[in-house]
Amino acid sequence: MRMNEVSYNDALPIDGYGPGFFRIGGDVIEGALAVLPSGILPWAGFEDAETLLKAAPDVDVLLIGTGAEIAHIPADLRARLEAAGMGVEVMASPQACRSFNVLLGEGRRIAAALLPV
Repeated sequence: MRMNEVSYNDALPIDGYGPGFFRIGGDVIEGALAVLPSGILPWAGFEDAETLLKAAPDVDVLLIGTGAEIAHIPADLRARLEAAGMGVEVMASPQACRSFNVLLGEGRRIAAALLPV
């Protein structure tokens, strides 16, 4: 098997997660958050489209992690994000963290909005 080291350039991968927190770049961040090209911001959940929309010019795909289980997001939130030009993928937060790291390693223009498990 051939092993290749992944380079994330200036972006930070999601190192881990647990009950109520995420670990990014070695820092533990509690609560819901948005991992955007401009940095890591608190995210107020499905009611907070504005935090995510500000990143639209720099993001092709937005992963939305819905916590421990996959759940539907409000239709109006999806519509606003897609109208801004972002592809929206909804999944449980653990899967969103893994997918974020894979796409980040590929150099994709990616962001994540994550509810804690």
